[in-house]
Amino acid sequence: MTTTDTQTGDIRETFKDFLASKGLRVTNQRLAIFDAAYGNSDHFTAEDLLEHAREIDDSVSRATVYRALPILTESGLIREVDVGKDYKFYMANKNATTFQAQVICLDCDKIYEIDAPFMEWYGKTVADKLGLNVESQRLQVSARCGGDPNSACQRGGKTS
Repeated sequence: MTTTDTQTGDIRETFKDFLASKGLRVTNQRLAIFDAAYGNSDHFTAEDLLEHAREIDDSVSRATVYRALPILTESGLIREVDVGKDYKFYMANKNATTFQAQVICLDCDKIYEIDAPFMEWYGKTVADKLGLNVESQRLQVSARCGGDPNSACQRGGKTS
């Protein structure tokens, strides 16, 4: 299922409302960054986002992208995926109805999103037993394709 133009328009309005609630201006550059993020069907870096946003509005600066990413993340419209490198990946929260876990291929850096609805329950259960409130949680699995040419790894099982 893909996000329709109507859904994206509704989400764009949600982003505008979020900006207003934070006392931030709705600018063409911020909207171009939003459109670039939601136009991307895969994970992206800040530099990828800059490239795509500039295709929409060539006045978008690198600084504007780096300032917009925490705003988009705080709004819940995109999520940050930290894979333990010098940079982070991001992904638009499209059609995510359950908790998402990530499986990261260490050979090609591909990130696979996997539905993991049990994790929300597990996190809440563990926190409740300790008398705590869950602020955030994540499940990340780092894996290698193991030399299997039939694996989902983009390198097709090649390790060098």
